[in-house]
Amino acid sequence: MNQLPLLSACLLSLSMAFSAKAEDKREHLQIGAKLGFTYSNVYDAQGESFNADSKLGLAAGAFLRIPLGKFIGLQPEVLLTQKGFKGNGTLLGSGYTLKRTSTFFEIPVLVAFKPVEFLTILAGPQFSYLVHQRDEITSSLTSFAQEQEFKQDNYRKNIMGIVGGADININPFVISARMGWDVQTNKGDGTSSTPRYKNVCTSLCVGFVF
Repeated sequence: MNQLPLLSACLLSLSMAFSAKAEDKREHLQIGAKLGFTYSNVYDAQGESFNADSKLGLAAGAFLRIPLGKFIGLQPEVLLTQKGFKGNGTLLGSGYTLKRTSTFFEIPVLVAFKPVEFLTILAGPQFSYLVHQRDEITSSLTSFAQEQEFKQDNYRKNIMGIVGGADININPFVISARMGWDVQTNKGDGTSSTPRYKNVCTSLCVGFVF
């Protein structure tokens, strides 16, 4: 007899837990943060015998989920993202290798399609602003690292791109996968003599919804 209240309390707790787990949050305004890795490269590179390989970086930021209904919404994000490449080529007859890490402040504004609670499909434009760049250059003549401030070269810092991907929602956690492409090069008005390119980047992050 004394076990009945305890059993009832356990059943009530399990019922509340399953109810909370089953709650559909697709129509809720949500804010979250995420952290993860990038895997980036460049395309449309224009340089003398220039070839590029992919490199790893970091990504971190926050996102806001704005419902426009149960199945559609907007998801703006604010991110700090490392992109870049590892490359080699020739310049004035001399071979060189270059490892470039570019740090961008990025604002993707994504349309979110939510067919089921655990899956969100996203796509939209992205604004990127180049914050910092580090080059590690090695040749037969020298080896050095250079912090780019872009005072002596004609770089475009503001770059537009497109992003697509998906979120796997395991409340309150999110597994976030993205792939993005620049639609502008970094060459400014075209007078830059450095390799001109567009970034392509995939990322995988783990997030938390507050």
